[in-house]
Amino acid sequence: MRTCMWVIALLFVFGFAWEVGADQNVPTERISGSAGDVLEDDPTGRLKVYVYELPNKYNKKILQKDPRCLNHMFAAEIFMHRFLLSSPVRTFNPEEADWFYTPIYTTCDLTPTGLPLPFKSPRMMRSAIQLISTNWPYWNRTEGADHFFVVPHDFGACFHYQEEKAIERGILPLLQRATLVQTFGQRNHVCLKEGSITIPPYAPPQKMQAHLIPQETPRSIFVYFRGLFYDINNDPEGGYYARGARAAVWENFKNNPLFDISTDHPTTYYEDMQRSIFCLCPLGWAPWSPRLVEAVVFGCIPVIIADDIVLPFADAIPWEEIGVFLAEEDVPNLDTILTSIPPEVILRKQRLLANPSMKWAMMFPQPAQPGDAFHQILNGLARKLPHAQSVYLKGGQKILNWTEGPVGDLKPW
Repeated sequence: MRTCMWVIALLFVFGFAWEVGADQNVPTERISGSAGDVLEDDPTGRLKVYVYELPNKYNKKILQKDPRCLNHMFAAEIFMHRFLLSSPVRTFNPEEADWFYTPIYTTCDLTPTGLPLPFKSPRMMRSAIQLISTNWPYWNRTEGADHFFVVPHDFGACFHYQEEKAIERGILPLLQRATLVQTFGQRNHVCLKEGSITIPPYAPPQKMQAHLIPQETPRSIFVYFRGLFYDINNDPEGGYYARGARAAVWENFKNNPLFDISTDHPTTYYEDMQRSIFCLCPLGWAPWSPRLVEAVVFGCIPVIIADDIVLPFADAIPWEEIGVFLAEEDVPNLDTILTSIPPEVILRKQRLLANPSMKWAMMFPQPAQPGDAFHQILNGLARKLPHAQSVYLKGGQKILNWTEGPVGDLKPW
């Protein structure tokens, strides 16, 4: 019976339209209710953002030194800067600004293999805040409560890629009053500040578009995943990686014909996702990965395996309706759970995923498009307005402690 159900699902799957107004024969479904209204909202005219003009050593020179930063999963901080410079929400009059933005490329320090190192980030951030608080009066009025920072590290403004170290460090003290725009999102975690805007990791839009296949191509793969199952050395003793969830996927389903899973990353990776019904999105070092973006863009139902994850733009994207959530401890039952989903439920998830507005909300395209991730960030900022009077400090009042934090973070940058 279970096998019969997944065969039926295979017979009734659909592709998707990449562009708004593309082939109208592709079945789509609009998000109903307030979530759909938020997803399609236009922030223009609802807020004004002042962009601090910092010395190039905080951004452009860093990027010139290593252009690889344009393509890694944290590149949103670079593209958000570029977007705001020409956005209609930008104001050159700081007196009328609702929000202040400080463009710092804190993730653009890469190893030879392209992995971002976060160790200089706290000193960079402290240096930039010292600069803006000295040369402009606006930080000092609120100690950053009307400022936002893009901090797309593994564990956001805790600035470390290992969770234990990140928790030990905590959020950079000088950012305690600011709004953080970050990829990291995990409930009840010291690295997730209340009021943060959780965004998708960066996945290159042009690269994805270059790998589109005909929309009528059948989805002949039931479950798809490519990535590590153990630690970085693929050591079977390293089951702690991903809290053991990925290891459990491999051990339970490596020989299951319904599962196309491997550590190999083929040149047909994007095409394979478009041929798949379900795409596994398990946690890794952090709860999220670009897989989540790729699955949504390619119409593959994301199977989210990450306890307590806070998903991107959760007030606009109905994750419960488009995805499947699986507790980490339930991974051994993954085949039973997925084959038990009724075909009509699968079809509705695919229709929702076929909605172009859903895909745009997960991407940072160049040039920007209505409803894309840039605009969803602005929508999130607009919904925080007006600022409460309590954010404005009285004369001489101080809340933040500039000398708090690890000694190494206090060194000049």
